[in-house]
Amino acid sequence: MKKWISAAFIGLSIMASAQISLAGKANVLIPTSSASWKNLKTAATNAVEQKGKNITGFNVGLSLKIDLPSSLFLMPEIYYTNFSNEVTVQNDASSEQTTIKAKNNRVDIPVLIGTNILGNLLSAYVGPVGSFNLAKDDNFDNFVQKVNTKSFTLGYQLGLQSEISKVIISARYEGAFSKDQRKFINNIAGSNQEINYDNRSSLFLLGLGYKF
Repeated sequence: MKKWISAAFIGLSIMASAQISLAGKANVLIPTSSASWKNLKTAATNAVEQKGKNITGFNVGLSLKIDLPSSLFLMPEIYYTNFSNEVTVQNDASSEQTTIKAKNNRVDIPVLIGTNILGNLLSAYVGPVGSFNLAKDDNFDNFVQKVNTKSFTLGYQLGLQSEISKVIISARYEGAFSKDQRKFINNIAGSNQEINYDNRSSLFLLGLGYKF
């Protein structure tokens, strides 16, 4: 019991001596992974696979930086994130084409640990990011999207940032440990057309922030 109390007092003393700063941040998101779209027209035909077009997205949120002893820091963050991938497909029941889109709307919570390389002028960080999916079933002309992706997924981020006065410039990479899988089903009677989307989202993020 005494050990736990001592550890708690040490933790509180570290937090009390730590410098804490809050910043608002916004990032441009550039998806770097190639999504696979498989067009399954009937059970008798082979799947037609093509790559979709990545649509640049964005996220906005808040970042808390907690300076730890030596040059280390802890940086928990929260963001609203939006990006997508789209493809144009031929309708099974007609000569028309439909553009369908896998939209990614989610809340991201990175918990990063970093080190100051050149003080605040240059720092590096790495850590996990938990994502809560907000995407729902959607309609695209004759297609209905069925979202199979889990409500919570886990990934990782690593990057660099520079603080110049109150302005923060950053670049980071995000990878994922789980896939995003969805189905787009043609809802016209008699059609067997099903488009399967499969992707392991990875992103390059360029950001600006302001420290309050």
